[in-house]
Amino acid sequence: MIEEDEDEGYFGCTVELPLVMGGGKTISACAKSVLEATIAAVATILEHDETPPSPARDGKRDQQVNIRLTAEEKLRMEEAARREGFRGLSDFIRSAGLDRAG
Repeated sequence: MIEEDEDEGYFGCTVELPLVMGGGKTISACAKSVLEATIAAVATILEHDETPPSPARDGKRDQQVNIRLTAEEKLRMEEAARREGFRGLSDFIRSAGLDRAG
């Protein structure tokens, strides 16, 4: 992802590794900077015998969000999820959240 930046010209980061960043005076220079930083970050991850994240385009859901509900809230949401044909509460919450997020 690349955005204009007042100081740098352009600033970018990766979706998979959002703390891996780069910048440049042109979009091309910024993209090159982000790519170089990403290569270094993945190399470091591999050197530590860890697995780098999957590409975002794979759509793999590897992030988790926890919420607390009352027993009544959970029951009401599970009933709504069933009524609307969702497989479970997680799919219902994800769909509702993404609909609101745009």
